[in-house]
Amino acid sequence: MFEAVELLTGSPWIYAVVALSVLLDVFLPVLPSGVLVITAATAAAAGTTTVASAAGRVPGEVPSLLALLLCAATASVLGDLVAYRLARRGGERLDRAIARSRRLVTAQERLGTALSRGGGLLVVIARFAPAGRSVVSLGAGAAHRRVREFLPWSALAGVAWAGYSVGLGWFGGQWPGATWVGLTVSVLALFAAGFVAAYVMRRPAPEPA
Repeated sequence: MFEAVELLTGSPWIYAVVALSVLLDVFLPVLPSGVLVITAATAAAAGTTTVASAAGRVPGEVPSLLALLLCAATASVLGDLVAYRLARRGGERLDRAIARSRRLVTAQERLGTALSRGGGLLVVIARFAPAGRSVVSLGAGAAHRRVREFLPWSALAGVAWAGYSVGLGWFGGQWPGATWVGLTVSVLALFAAGFVAAYVMRRPAPEPA
């Protein structure tokens, strides 16, 4: 698996693949967009990657850390907005589907309280939790929250998540010894952040003072 991803990171198409993966994982949370970002960033930090050719494996183009960060953050915000708009225009059928989901109803209530108080830290935290981005984006749209309440926090969440993922990739590229060891440690750190974020989201909302 690592070898296949390494070949991809040596191609200019890596940016398009990263953007598409991050954009779509709001609807398909099983997509390993975070792992892909970390792997590409690890290759960039290590300064070496390979591509396949008729002559075998040859040195390929090394991805730019800054370009990866901007690509992942932009795709994250765009994906959030698409999910938000679809949920906002979903109508009664979507409202009934959300009402049957305890998780979505709870997210709607907590998100509404947070945004009405001028804070949307829940949006940022949810970006790190498995499927949390989907829950919050769909919940905000279905609850008809104003876009100016949701968008700034979505942008902050996208930048924070992309920065963390690229930072982990950079760390993996600096790891002494085999690159795959640093990559594995970085991926585990991403999963750990997701576990903590999921735990925070499951906690009951504090009672208003």
